Amino acid sequence: MKTTLKLGGIILGLTAAVTLMLLAFLSPQMNSGPDDIPVAVTAPEPVVNQLSENFDVTVYDDPSDAKEAVLDRDAVGAVTVTPDGATVYTASGAGQPYTQVLTGVAEGMKAEVEDVAPTTQDDPTTGGLSALALPLAFGGMVSAAVLSMTMKKRYGLRIIGSVVFSILAGLVVGAILQFGFGTFDGNYWETAGVLALGIAGTSLFVLGLEALIGFPGLGIGALLTLFVSNPLSGIATGWQWLPSPWGAIGQFLPIGAAGNATRSVAFFDGAGIAHSVWVLLAWVVIGMGLVGLAALRYHRFTSRLAGEKHPVEA
Repeated sequence: MKTTLKLGGIILGLTAAVTLMLLAFLSPQMNSGPDDIPVAVTAPEPVVNQLSENFDVTVYDDPSDAKEAVLDRDAVGAVTVTPDGATVYTASGAGQPYTQVLTGVAEGMKAEVEDVAPTTQDDPTTGGLSALALPLAFGGMVSAAVLSMTMKKRYGLRIIGSVVFSILAGLVVGAILQFGFGTFDGNYWETAGVLALGIAGTSLFVLGLEALIGFPGLGIGALLTLFVSNPLSGIATGWQWLPSPWGAIGQFLPIGAAGNATRSVAFFDGAGIAHSVWVLLAWVVIGMGLVGLAALRYHRFTSRLAGEKHPVEA
């Protein structure tokens, strides 16, 4: 009877896990769209009012300032209307959906379209970037699990192993995407560095959880990575495409921050990267801190055992 109940509990638990996975990935996608995406506008008031019905509009007096807002990643696109004509500035490097929406706006206005941050000719739809979530997630989780199981109580070696692996993985993943598939054509070392930092953020955090609370830490880390960080990353579309506030929340998690930083480095010469880098560094520091706490606790435990075995004579 107990075995049957245990089997039933396992089956129900697995079913619940599959259901949560489906909801975690499907809900953000089904509710995503162009509502309230940030657009810079220089245009007469009637045009501004019309665009404000669908977009989060920021008005600029000078068309060049509106264009600069796109390059600085303050907006995903810009619409300018002057006596000389109308122009819509897109940035396909920010995400393909925005370009499609703004191109539709341009067609309705009979405006010219200029892509100020284009993707590469070899990978115009940034398919390689869309697939980046998997190596970021599993690279971090698997490295943490392997190091936890093979370097038991050797906390310093765990950190060293995680950092070295993250650097090598960042170099390899960056090389494959840039030189193999042509997804990027910018500074390879900067791209690889951002990818390494993204993998390290997940790896060290999960490593720290396991070091502090044991095997359940790996489960908690996996749940946070797969069911929260990954679906809220917006890595395939750009985070602004996700429903508010989930897209913004995802930018405080490792995968979302790494994806956004990669876009900044690859297509915008590093513009708008600061927040993402600080977030990733915070996860790295938190992970190292958790490992440090576990190491301190273990040191105190072994010291107490040694004292009990060899008490100091009065």
